[in-house]
Amino acid sequence: MDKPAPDFAALGGGSMLHQVSRELTNLLDRQFAQHDLTTQQAALLLHAAGGPVTPSSLRGDLGTDTAGMTRLVDRLAGKGLLRRAPHAEDRRAVVIELTPTGRALLPHLPPIFGRTVGRMFADFSPAEMTQFNALLRRAHTNLTTP
Repeated sequence: MDKPAPDFAALGGGSMLHQVSRELTNLLDRQFAQHDLTTQQAALLLHAAGGPVTPSSLRGDLGTDTAGMTRLVDRLAGKGLLRRAPHAEDRRAVVIELTPTGRALLPHLPPIFGRTVGRMFADFSPAEMTQFNALLRRAHTNLTTP
């Protein structure tokens, strides 16, 4: 059976989605640089703020693999923003937790995300936002469902 021809409108949409993602990350990275962080490092700090958490449990949220997560944790530990500790129930695992320096940085991070995302969606109506989020969820499901 022949494969259907590619939908060039969809290909263009995929390219645009990639461009928007790249620009969003670039804008965020420039703003987080004032705190000597990348966007991904800031996101890790926010995800770990709730208490000790395993690095593997955050991989999906941060869009990285095991090696990438190890590098992220190493960099943030090197900056004194988090530390590894033994897992309470699994001797083979570790948890990460924020240091006092990392906790002190937390209040500065959400406003950066908020301002930038607010800028991106500044002229979207509530109905457009609802539709946009529904379409993104559907696209995500299409990619993650076998």
